[in-house]
Amino acid sequence: MTLSFPTFSAGMLLSMSLIMAIGPQNAHVLRMGLQRQHLWLTVAVCAVADIALISLGVLGLAQLGGLSDKLLGALVGAGVLFLGVYGWQAFQRFLKPQTPAASADDGATQPCAPAPATPRQAVLSALAFSVLNPHAWLDTAVLIGSASLAYGQGSTTFGLGAAAGSVVWFVVLGAAAFWLGRRLNSLRIWRLLDGAVALMMWGTAAWLLTSLF
Repeated sequence: MTLSFPTFSAGMLLSMSLIMAIGPQNAHVLRMGLQRQHLWLTVAVCAVADIALISLGVLGLAQLGGLSDKLLGALVGAGVLFLGVYGWQAFQRFLKPQTPAASADDGATQPCAPAPATPRQAVLSALAFSVLNPHAWLDTAVLIGSASLAYGQGSTTFGLGAAAGSVVWFVVLGAAAFWLGRRLNSLRIWRLLDGAVALMMWGTAAWLLTSLF
């Protein structure tokens, strides 16, 4: 396989342009970064899940003509349920705001800090936001997979570029969230964040529901 830089760059640019919107997956990475809980584990899981979906699209779904209506409907239904539950949890945090525990540098702990997530919970949450997210399937497996067909023999190179774009995006997003997490630790900011997340999750779920009819 001969790597073509223009083809690789095209895949990377398409991947980053699709993933940059602040959707459920990105919002989850931001929250884990602001809470400083298993951020890089979350970034790694999200990136690996994206690479798997991109590979599935480039090597498989694009050749088959995309997802079947039944499979797409099942994914949308699971995504709506997941987003509805997560939006409700964010809304509960909005009603009763909590700040994460202060960092070790401060030598103090917030009395209302929520219980930290375990590594297993962090992995499962990141997988849920990656796999139970119809947008992720449409953007990676379907759109990127279909676009790769235009490059013929270079479709694998296009897919590698798309995978690289996903990794770059999540690393940059994780670094930004980590940097902000050292500076944002007020109840007001966390309440605003949780309120925005709840509205976004419910709005996305409602939009997905309309796509079924």
